[in-house]
Amino acid sequence: MALSKKFPLQKTQSLPPLAILILALLAYLFDNQVSEILVYKVSGISNGEYWRLLSAHFFHTNFNHFILNIAGLVLLWSLHGRFYTASNYTCLFLTSALFTSLGIYFFTPQIHQYVGLSGVLHGIFVWGAIMDIKAKDKTGYLLLLGVWLKVIHEQVYGASEETASLIAANVAVDAHLYGAIAGLLFAVFSWKLATK
Repeated sequence: MALSKKFPLQKTQSLPPLAILILALLAYLFDNQVSEILVYKVSGISNGEYWRLLSAHFFHTNFNHFILNIAGLVLLWSLHGRFYTASNYTCLFLTSALFTSLGIYFFTPQIHQYVGLSGVLHGIFVWGAIMDIKAKDKTGYLLLLGVWLKVIHEQVYGASEETASLIAANVAVDAHLYGAIAGLLFAVFSWKLATK
């Protein structure tokens, strides 16, 4: 089987996650210069700095946090990139990012500052698993069950101390929940649109 059949190497499949990776890398490299005006801060958003709802997701607490999120981005691309198009991936990313940020803002007000792609990645994961199911790939059921069990476990028991120590910050488990819900809603909505 040709490599292009095994991996989602078409431009429409690989360029959207590559763009996210590049933006996250730039945010990491220039963190000291720009993070103050771009990360999620309740005070800033409350004062009309709404761009933070989106831009915060490209920033990370440290190198470990950055690498974990980029590894997740690449892994999800390798699992579900065959379903990616420039339009659906961009819409999914924006939906997951905004839903995660707004979820934190309205329902988890104790989080005053947030950075990272993990909420968005949970949305992309849920959507990808549902696309697997739609494509009659039975592993989609296992992936969907697995991600929801992880989210529920985090809601009940919290995140592992090892992860918090690795990224030098509290793990925003609610962001994972909001991202997963966003991915589910996006999948259901796009599935219904496709059947009309």
